[in-house]
Amino acid sequence: MFIDRVVVEVRSGKGGDGMIAFLHEKYVAKGGPSGGNGGRGASIIFRANKSINTLFNFRHSKVIIGQDGGKGLTKNKYGRGADDVYVDVPLGTVVYLEKNHEFLCDLSQDGQEVVVAKGGRGGRGNAAFKSDKNRVPRIAENGLPGETKRLILELKLLADVGLVGLPNAGKSTLLSVVSNANPEIADYPFTTIAPNLGVVNVSKYETFVMADLPGLIEGAHLGKGLGLTFLRHLERCRVIVHLVSMSDENPYESFKQIQTELKEYGMGLEKRPLIIVASKMDEDGAEDKLREFKKKVKTEVIPISSLTHDGINELVKKCYELVSKTDPFPLMGTKDKVETKVYNAYKDQKPIFEVIKERDHVYRLVGESIERTYSLINISTDEGLMRLINYLRKIEVEEALKEAGAEDGDSVFLCDFEFEYLE
Repeated sequence: MFIDRVVVEVRSGKGGDGMIAFLHEKYVAKGGPSGGNGGRGASIIFRANKSINTLFNFRHSKVIIGQDGGKGLTKNKYGRGADDVYVDVPLGTVVYLEKNHEFLCDLSQDGQEVVVAKGGRGGRGNAAFKSDKNRVPRIAENGLPGETKRLILELKLLADVGLVGLPNAGKSTLLSVVSNANPEIADYPFTTIAPNLGVVNVSKYETFVMADLPGLIEGAHLGKGLGLTFLRHLERCRVIVHLVSMSDENPYESFKQIQTELKEYGMGLEKRPLIIVASKMDEDGAEDKLREFKKKVKTEVIPISSLTHDGINELVKKCYELVSKTDPFPLMGTKDKVETKVYNAYKDQKPIFEVIKERDHVYRLVGESIERTYSLINISTDEGLMRLINYLRKIEVEEALKEAGAEDGDSVFLCDFEFEYLE
């Protein structure tokens, strides 16, 4: 089964918590703090694999989970780092965030790897907090949580030339003639229900990849028929070959219909180099229809017959000529150049936190920086709790709550931690 679009959820592993421990060993008096750091959580890594040609493996695997890192151990031993999870995807897979359809990566080269969810780092053990002022620290850090994302995976075939046309225009037959591909061929519409790829040999050292896409119908750009499902595969094609069957009652209307669908779909498909092919020239009356068709399109038309192989060599050479001098088209949402951004320490500084009033006498502290710091602090010990309180005082939480209108005894939440505001 050919599957070219799936939605999956990825969850990277949480970092291991740091250990609070002290060395107790024979002949070692006052061994001191010996709690080790936690291990790193597993990251989720997508890897392009040329031996895979569909997203079928994700049909049932909708959630990909990485293991958590091991907790820190005594005697300054680090916790075990979790093994990263590698997920193989076919070449041409494009990954987006489901929430806002933000582009993440384009896996178009064999072996290319992209970290889509980074594992959390391990927390420091109490040995890391030893100092001249605090010789016996009883604090440790929690491991950072992993990332949870819902991703859209779309497969966009890596083809140089894409064949388009109405159902039964002769696309599959043409592909079977010019390559070793064996697409299903029959005399009824929508014989092709999945894209087929074939390598076309122009000469011993000159080749290109051709894709036969399912037939389009009116309204394909709106999802009718198999339209939206397979129009996306044209986005990578450098050249579009439009087959117009001379067995149609009105070939010019058939031509206009498909061109309209390509334009309405967008993604610049109507701007790609186009080769117009008059197919099925072996049919009765094809020559007369071709003459009328050429008058209306007013551009070069290559007549072919896949049955007698007339015009096939001319078409193949024309395709290779255009492919050779046409650069690959960037996918929508991707950037060709890496932009260098200069940050200003004062202008670009984000607020550490924000006070939100959820309801009367209930406030919440939100912000990436404050939530990250809280997730690191282990508040199960008195020293850890004091560390959190000192941090909140340092960033002037009390003053911010007062400005927001908090009153004595109001409840304040920071993630899952609750405390009372006291004036």
